[in-house]
Amino acid sequence: MSERTLFLAWQDDSSRQWFPVGRLDADVGQAFYRFRYTGGAKRAEQKVGFPPLLDFPDLHCDYRSSELFPLFQNRVMNRRRPDFLDYLRSLDLPDEADQIEILSANGGLRETDSFEVFPKIETGADGHFRCQFFLHGSRYVNVEAQERIKHLRRQEPLSVTLDRNNPVTGLAVQIRTTDRHMIGWSPRYIVHDLAIADRSGDYQAMVVRLNPPPVPWNHRVLIEMRGRLQDHEPMSSSDFKPLVPVMEE
Repeated sequence: MSERTLFLAWQDDSSRQWFPVGRLDADVGQAFYRFRYTGGAKRAEQKVGFPPLLDFPDLHCDYRSSELFPLFQNRVMNRRRPDFLDYLRSLDLPDEADQIEILSANGGLRETDSFEVFPKIETGADGHFRCQFFLHGSRYVNVEAQERIKHLRRQEPLSVTLDRNNPVTGLAVQIRTTDRHMIGWSPRYIVHDLAIADRSGDYQAMVVRLNPPPVPWNHRVLIEMRGRLQDHEPMSSSDFKPLVPVMEE
């Protein structure tokens, strides 16, 4: 099978901490979908009382289906909507994009809950990786930076700076223009791996797409990052590993 992997992250309302709590493996062509909780769910349960999801009540169960689970399906725009193709273009996706490609791009965010969906970062044999994400936090940068965002160009190069003293998260990755405007941050789920990439210095970022208003802030600037991780497999910590024992794989 040609599987693709997405992770599900959850934010605790009280502490505002994010935890990767689940892993979705999908092969759309074979109508195969599999969901398992990860070590992040167990850690979230112990630290802040993470409750199992109604659709997946057992942390140690291996859930399989021939259709995309409703928790994820409800985060994809209906193809019958008249603005669906415009929506795909805002995500820089082709007209034939499937549900997993859409979820990989849109983040699966909804105003009614505290979940986020993101793709597994894959590396080649030489350690090179490529990932895309929407710029985070751009609505909170200063007025000059917000004005600079309006003038970003497709394929414009950007710089990446590791912030080890972020007042909110402790560790963060800032995205800057080459003329030194700090325009936002990378998603929190890749900060650890980009911090490792920072030690090698072998990475680049650029603007893929700029979506003007009324597109929401969290889907305004699509970024692509490329780099090389030496001797490191991204998203390989215990938080990302399925709780189902290996023997049940």
